Amino acid sequence: MSEETTERGIELEPPKKWKIIGPGLVVAATGVGAADMVSTLVAGSKFGYGLLWALVIGVILKIVLVEGAGRYSLATGKTIFEGWRTLGRWPVWYFGPYIIIWGFIYGASAMASTALPLAALFPGVPQNVFAIGTGLAGCLLVWFNRYSVFEKITAVLVGLMFITIVGLAIIAVPDVPAMLAGLIPRLPTGSVLYTLALAGGVGGTITLAAYGYWLREKGWVKPGWMRVMRIDNTMAYVMTGIFVISMMVVGTEVVAAAGVTIDAGDKGLIDLSEVLNEKYGTFIGKAFLVGFFAAAFSSVLGVWHGVSLMFADFWGNMRGKGSEHKDSQAHGKYFRFYILWLTFPPMLLLLLGKPIGLVLAYGVLGSLFMPFLAITLLPLLNTHRVPKEWRNRWHTNTALVITAVLFIWLGIYQLVTTILKYV
Repeated sequence: MSEETTERGIELEPPKKWKIIGPGLVVAATGVGAADMVSTLVAGSKFGYGLLWALVIGVILKIVLVEGAGRYSLATGKTIFEGWRTLGRWPVWYFGPYIIIWGFIYGASAMASTALPLAALFPGVPQNVFAIGTGLAGCLLVWFNRYSVFEKITAVLVGLMFITIVGLAIIAVPDVPAMLAGLIPRLPTGSVLYTLALAGGVGGTITLAAYGYWLREKGWVKPGWMRVMRIDNTMAYVMTGIFVISMMVVGTEVVAAAGVTIDAGDKGLIDLSEVLNEKYGTFIGKAFLVGFFAAAFSSVLGVWHGVSLMFADFWGNMRGKGSEHKDSQAHGKYFRFYILWLTFPPMLLLLLGKPIGLVLAYGVLGSLFMPFLAITLLPLLNTHRVPKEWRNRWHTNTALVITAVLFIWLGIYQLVTTILKYV
């Protein structure tokens, strides 16, 4: 029997196995941006494969978090924001300011990161021209395309970043015995903060919570899709793991071997392209910049789409319209408002720099979002809020508690670092 769809694109029959990959690929691609690439690159250049185990743990923890968000959505038919509202007022009072301030600052940083490789490829064009161009491109692609098209564009970008970065790791010839030894947990001197960053920072923040919204857009809306969702999520984060491990290989075999120090910010990837030019030639160096662009721009598209869905749901509920109202869904007026919010106001920050007050607010809220997600999933998935058969097992609760503790620790460090930097 052929697949059927409703007018909203909801598939009535499970897909063939080769068609399972979907929203998981989007959430994983969105979560891996320039910051994750730099952190794994720097860790590899400093500690070799010694922290590989932390990367693996980070991928596992993200699988648990995203699976929890997806399971809540499929088991209840509700959005994660509707779930948060059942926990009282505090999640709403936290999430509201967070999504507004986060979007304003992230819009500028995402556009700037995506412009970096383009400015390196075309040095005659000012970087801000590319930054504004990528923001506008993200705005238009999300504004005028439905989820199915958005997913296909993301898949192309993922293919580019995956082939480029994994191919580069293969060319670098990884030391397989050393990699296997790196799976044994240990903490080299001075590696504690890098360990936390790798375990807690790889693969996304607020976009993890967007997974349930992408499931709805895909048409996976009932408990019968639970197995498909779990396969989708796991496969996507396995790909994420391969990608970030490849960056660690490059850091170990290329950067460390060259004896150079790269910038800890996004410009560290431009530093890497220069090292690749010297070691392998300009073709490889430019190919890496293409992969860098694909990774950064996939994050732009994912945030412009997924976080706009979250904002539309949030504001629709705050206005008393609920999650099923057309204004609360994709391409409704609240969705489109947030796309514009991500695109145009942040362009002022590209020209004026980031005001200290906003950076501090962003640091405070951003550092606490991951523990917020982990902590709220515990009551959502262990009580009457979900049917008994879909509640957490002991191992899932253990993983969520570990995740919450890890993210609180990392969040406090990030918070203190941000405050000390600007005060």
